[in-house]
Amino acid sequence: MASIIESGWLYLITHFSDFQLASMGSFLLHESVFFLSGLPFIYLERAGLLSKYKIQTKNNTPTAQEKCITRLLLYHFSVNLPLMIVSYPVFRCMGMRSSLPLPSWKVVLTQIIFYFILEDFVFYWGHRVLHTKWLYKHVHSVHHEYATPFGLTSEYAHPAEILFLGFATIVGPAITGPHLITLWLWMVLRVLETVEAHCGYHFPWSLSNFLPLYGGADFHDYHHRLLYTKSGNYSSTFIYMDCTIVRHLCMMHVHEALDHYSLGISSRRSNVKPTF
Repeated sequence: MASIIESGWLYLITHFSDFQLASMGSFLLHESVFFLSGLPFIYLERAGLLSKYKIQTKNNTPTAQEKCITRLLLYHFSVNLPLMIVSYPVFRCMGMRSSLPLPSWKVVLTQIIFYFILEDFVFYWGHRVLHTKWLYKHVHSVHHEYATPFGLTSEYAHPAEILFLGFATIVGPAITGPHLITLWLWMVLRVLETVEAHCGYHFPWSLSNFLPLYGGADFHDYHHRLLYTKSGNYSSTFIYMDCTIVRHLCMMHVHEALDHYSLGISSRRSNVKPTF
């Protein structure tokens, strides 16, 4: 299996330059994985197939779905592609390579796990910032135009948000300077994860049924259904950040309430006149 992958990779690096593979190659891979994984959910919704697994009963209109696809193509070619081209020198400076030999599976696995953990942490805080009143109104509300999300809405967002939250996806690879094949694998897994989180369906085979800390579609669908000030569920992949921060905030409110109660008791006691 390893020899087959290496042979295929040798063909790529022989016929294409590093720049072509890292920019256009990455873009074509992203578009292929994104639309091939996201479009089937439009068909499921329109045909009413597997409706018993659909999280919300409401469906999007064909017009709304077509609007999403049109905007996505516009944003991908006007924002994503230029970003991939411009970021190539940065990744080269950080140590990214495409030459043989390919990295071992242990190196690839370690880096991918690191990317998922770091991306989730950075995304959580960036997402919370986007839910502040001004940024939500002027930027993030575009993504929330779809209260009933479907797979392709995962990347339907304001261009400023694409750049802002896109940092969470590339910060890990920028730090480690991975092999291009690792970067491609990370991109594929990240696209599949975000499409699944927005798909609008919770299947028996969904990862959230098997991975305790994985959010999945049910977790993120809740985020889209509620008002921006009350939604929570800001993480991209896992749930530990939301659980940890919410628990911390709850404890802060409890302590504040107890302090307020104690001050009230002390105040009332100070106002009581002695009876002797």
